[in-house]
Amino acid sequence: MKGLLKGYGAALSAFFFGAVLVWGLILIILPQLTMLERAITAPKRGLDSSVALSLSRDAQTCISVLKTYEMQPDAEAASAGGMGIPSASGMAVPSSSGMAVPSATGQTPAQATRPYILQCDRANTHKSLVRASGEPSQYLDTLYGLPVMAVSDADTVEKQIATAEKISERAKALFVDLKAREARATPYTLANFGWLTQARMIPLSETQKTIEDAKLSKKLIGLIGLRFERDGKVYERIGLITLARTLSFAIAATALALLLCYPMAYKVALATTPERAVWLFLGLVIPYAIVELMRIYAWTVIIDNNGLLNGVLQWLHVVDDPIQFKRFPGTVFVVIVYTYVLFMVFPIYNVMNTLDRNQIEAAKDLGASTWRVHWRIIIPHSKPGIAVGAIATFMLSAGAFSVPRIISRGLQAEWFSQTIYNKFFESENSNVGAAYSFAYTMICFVLVGLFMWLMRTRLKDFARVQ
Repeated sequence: MKGLLKGYGAALSAFFFGAVLVWGLILIILPQLTMLERAITAPKRGLDSSVALSLSRDAQTCISVLKTYEMQPDAEAASAGGMGIPSASGMAVPSSSGMAVPSATGQTPAQATRPYILQCDRANTHKSLVRASGEPSQYLDTLYGLPVMAVSDADTVEKQIATAEKISERAKALFVDLKAREARATPYTLANFGWLTQARMIPLSETQKTIEDAKLSKKLIGLIGLRFERDGKVYERIGLITLARTLSFAIAATALALLLCYPMAYKVALATTPERAVWLFLGLVIPYAIVELMRIYAWTVIIDNNGLLNGVLQWLHVVDDPIQFKRFPGTVFVVIVYTYVLFMVFPIYNVMNTLDRNQIEAAKDLGASTWRVHWRIIIPHSKPGIAVGAIATFMLSAGAFSVPRIISRGLQAEWFSQTIYNKFFESENSNVGAAYSFAYTMICFVLVGLFMWLMRTRLKDFARVQ
């Protein structure tokens, strides 16, 4: 602090501190607080009022379609309504040609009072409410005293319309009441985080169950409680499995990058003349002048079934059929290491370059082996660079999205970043996605802190990297 004040003066130092605070507030603190607020807010569609509103809307749609059918009760009108679809509960749909579309029960339109209408099937006051895993099931009618009503296709169309109108009125009134109650209640909950640990039943045949039980990966996740059997059914905590797999992959990719980059950094910093070091660095930097996505897509040309690597192996008669590299997790490791290698090698090089080579010569003169020189002199001196490189590579690998998505093309188990993306944009469940994202960030911070403690490095040691 004194050196900063002495070098830049009080005014400029205050400006630097202010800029850092603003940067941290806008880019780090506020986004995380926003994410946390969304994570602890119950999803609107999971609220009881949303279930009541959905019931009212389904009943209204049912009424509209039934009135259309009532005016044109032939097969052509049923097709014109656009809502008749096959269902396991009964009715077949008349096709545009007037022929019956088979249903699960084998019933034909001639036996039915109307075609199957999805919204009429949903117009039932005995509707399940959204509850967290482990909580008992509750229903709209039993919890809030609604009469048991449902639109039955066995009734006349007029009676079905009347029933749907009653359901719509009761559900709309309940929605207004529940909306007022929820406005007065605390909107925050930790239920979104519970989805991460929720166990889901995995439907398996006996043969498939035997095959899955024999896999080493299934045995490992079973040992740590992420897979278990209850009442003859298999359950897996899919969210935690994806999280654990992603973190283990990121750690493995970081370790692989360190094994590759430490010798490169040593070669450039301590075992090469400055003139040759320039050329070595150019060889590392030039490929990174290309946009990251272009480099990742270039790898798809290499590992594709008809790509460069399979072409060479087949030309050498090593393999007859193409190897499915995009199905191998190791391929993702290699591409991640290639993508983020500079984030590992530059910090290590920057610190190694400050080491006095006379210490290495003195150790060798005293009889130290090459391994001992690295273990006792070079590695301790390079710890800040190793720590910074490992942290940067780990965080980038843990948050990688484009590499596993493009390289695997959906043929491998997804990474946790892909799960978060799916929660936000595929299933439109941003509250759960925010909970996953915030929890993942905190877990990564804890792992980084643990790594710094094991490496005995402090934040001020990172200044040596610059």
